[in-house]
Amino acid sequence: MKRTLLVFLLTAVFVSMQSQRPQYGKMSTMLRQVVHQQQATHKKRAFKYTPSTNRHRSTIQEVCSFIRISQDGDEVLANNHCRKLAQYGDIYIASIPIDRMGVLSLDPRVLRIEANRSHQVHTDITAQHVNALPAYEGIGLPQAYTGKDVVMGVMDIGFDLTHPTFYDATASQYRIKRMWDHISPDTLNSNFYVGRDYVGTEELLSVAHSYDGLEQTHGTHTLGIAAGSGYNSPYRGIAYESDICLVANACSEDLPLIDSANVYKYTYATDALGFKYIFDYADSVGKPCVISFSEGSPQDFYGYDILYYAILDSLMGPGHILVASAGNDGDYPSYFHKELGRELAGNFLYSTNDHCSGTIKTDHDIDIRTVVYHGGINDTILVNTSQILELPDSEYVDTFYVDDIRYIVDIYAYPSCYDEKEMCYDYIIVAMGRLGSPDRVSLELIGREADVDYYKTSGYLVPRPEINPLLNDGENICNIHSPASAPNVICVGATGYRTGITNYLGVYKSNDRGTDGIRSGYSSVGPTYDGRIKPDVVAPGTNIISSYSSYYLENHPTANDISWDVEHFDFNGRTYAWNTNTGTSMSTPVVAGAIALWLQANPRLTPNDVMGVISRTSQQVDGSLSYPNIYYGYGQIDVYKGLLDVLGTVGIDGISDHQPKAVAIRPTADGMVGIMFGQMPQLPFTVQVYQVTGSLLRSFTIPESQMSVTVDVRDLPHGVYVVQVNGLTPETRGSTLVRL
Repeated sequence: MKRTLLVFLLTAVFVSMQSQRPQYGKMSTMLRQVVHQQQATHKKRAFKYTPSTNRHRSTIQEVCSFIRISQDGDEVLANNHCRKLAQYGDIYIASIPIDRMGVLSLDPRVLRIEANRSHQVHTDITAQHVNALPAYEGIGLPQAYTGKDVVMGVMDIGFDLTHPTFYDATASQYRIKRMWDHISPDTLNSNFYVGRDYVGTEELLSVAHSYDGLEQTHGTHTLGIAAGSGYNSPYRGIAYESDICLVANACSEDLPLIDSANVYKYTYATDALGFKYIFDYADSVGKPCVISFSEGSPQDFYGYDILYYAILDSLMGPGHILVASAGNDGDYPSYFHKELGRELAGNFLYSTNDHCSGTIKTDHDIDIRTVVYHGGINDTILVNTSQILELPDSEYVDTFYVDDIRYIVDIYAYPSCYDEKEMCYDYIIVAMGRLGSPDRVSLELIGREADVDYYKTSGYLVPRPEINPLLNDGENICNIHSPASAPNVICVGATGYRTGITNYLGVYKSNDRGTDGIRSGYSSVGPTYDGRIKPDVVAPGTNIISSYSSYYLENHPTANDISWDVEHFDFNGRTYAWNTNTGTSMSTPVVAGAIALWLQANPRLTPNDVMGVISRTSQQVDGSLSYPNIYYGYGQIDVYKGLLDVLGTVGIDGISDHQPKAVAIRPTADGMVGIMFGQMPQLPFTVQVYQVTGSLLRSFTIPESQMSVTVDVRDLPHGVYVVQVNGLTPETRGSTLVRL
């Protein structure tokens, strides 16, 4: 085996002495790699997360970052030719020239510089399952609870701005107010850091779709779930009368559309500017806002997210709620543990591309062993963590060849951001080809005196018992994505009801990921890396039908996902689709839509208030578990029960916390309340009318053998009241809100 140990003595162009090396400890991993690339030859560092596009060959110039500065922030940024984009206390969002990153890190006033890649992306009966029908169909709740006067923000990729579901139900009033397109090349006279925005019906319909709208359609689907009117279909979104504000951000799927000179402008920091854009619009029109974000990236122990989460906390507050998807990594092992006293733990690594990565956390020195199995010969790399700590920048890189295939193992050491007594080692193995095929590759963590955890961030853990049956460690936990892992972001997992659909061609398509509201296996599982319970709540996410982009359909008529369209229809001379999709990306806008209805009832709800409502009112589908837990959080969201809680009626003596299933209660045109039974009652029952504060105002006894009755409440002032029906069966007992 041919092997060369590469110790990277990286020296900046502008620094010649070892004492003036950039302070890499202030930088997140991505920024260290960016600086490494800028300082070393392209060949030496090509394996390091090089952008997967060669559309342009221009030089990368700047990166959008969070930066914490103790004092004189504006002066520090100006001296280093940085553009200040936003500021929250001592944390700035700034565009930093890469060739100034090292110098900036040496300034003692600069405490931390952070950036990470932007994220990956990971309805008919849905409203029924989350008990939203009473909120806007006249069955119980006042018609006002439809999301009206609330801003629904969605940041995603692939928007079709012309889909009729983004009008009102009559397709006469357009509801999208504005969109900031991060990757639009139409930047002439734009004041935005990247891209430009489009404002007003005429301009939005003229541009027709986000810049990536010919290739992507994810955002069209999620927006339809959150806020679509349904347009002559049963596929209506949860908050179907809300106003809409969009950000078309950049994900890994968009890299082929982005000039390589600009690729590092699209980071968590740019996403934070997108959230700010939506909240700022809501504030400008005096309306509360909830944002649905169906994207995410793995957590980490370095602390990429420390400043990110601080910015999110600054953006959120009364009437500012952020909802994000848990992720779709629950199907596969993503974590394993080697307990104290055990000699060895490990598994085999596999990837659909050229690399696998993860983080090793340990309280003691261990050996990290990588083995490549090739034709009966085992090529082994063995390194002790103490050796890594002694290397410059605590980074170990080993390059070796197996039958002319180059492998690179890169391990970087740093203290855990959650507990400095524990050391973490970011582990990356890269093959010049598909990793784990045909050669098998294993990772082993060795050391009886150490308690060790391994957290996968990319690739798969796949046991190979025919090679080594001892290497089969792995659990399907600890895979919640960021920013859903942030304490004040509402993290959403997915449940299943429908097991398949019949598509527009009459072909049945099966996708059985669970029924009856049980968690779908793909839905990511907690706890977070610092031990908190996530997700917070779950909602239907499997086989959800919503809007799809007409431009994507036109550009990809034979794509596999088009076979999941349930209907094609025409509107204004174009062909549109209703499509079926699956993932926590779909459950997240369900929860965002529910919160929009709650914000309509109380526009000043804070993230903490919303979590309180979720904790008190969610449906606990799996009775074998205690709640909250790392699979369901507090359970499946219940829109109606949540509204009762927001309005202060939950827990009032005499008022049920659920709708009666076999009784319809509606206000009549002449100011009375009509009560209609699904079947003839055999015994008398009572009807009581309460104020939402809990005061009993009226009580009526209704004789048996009447399918429908009206109760006279015309002397009550106009307002919202609780009507309680006390039949003898659970189906005829429950409460309803009515507006009189």
